[in-house]
Amino acid sequence: MSRQGKNFEPFKKVDTWIFDLDNTLYPAHSNLFDPIDARMKMYIAAKLDIKPEQAYRIQKDLYHRYGTTLYGLMNLYGVEPKEFLDYVHNTELQHIEPNKPLSEAISGLDGKKYIFTNSRLSHAENITRQLGILQDFDGIFDIKDSHYIPKPYKASYTRFLQQFSINPQRAAMFEDL
Repeated sequence: MSRQGKNFEPFKKVDTWIFDLDNTLYPAHSNLFDPIDARMKMYIAAKLDIKPEQAYRIQKDLYHRYGTTLYGLMNLYGVEPKEFLDYVHNTELQHIEPNKPLSEAISGLDGKKYIFTNSRLSHAENITRQLGILQDFDGIFDIKDSHYIPKPYKASYTRFLQQFSINPQRAAMFEDL
């Protein structure tokens, strides 16, 4: 990709491109997160034996306080991450269409390309495979790689940078939040 002109000036020294997954590599209107969000509520209601409305409030509170609902559930309720992730990521993706222009744009970037997600690896692979962009990335860093410590905690970023030997001064990150 040509990085000529004023608009690309900040990216001239970039040799590593980092992308969040949810609502970044696919648009929010795809509603991919809605079923996951609903399954989180159902999981919490069943696990804590509470009404769905109360579970929803807890879910959102944990997300805001801990960065992910999972991290809050692990810290406050001793929830096993695999059980939670297996349940909440058990969703259909057939309605996701391949995105050839996105694949061309990502593959056209000079340098390494990574996905850095608070989701799990299989979820990221399934979505990017459905979008037709999985092959465009050099690696995926998931929530397990971060020892379940989510973005925005510094430890998560540090582990990501170390795992792929990334110089953050030569990287650009695209994130919905």
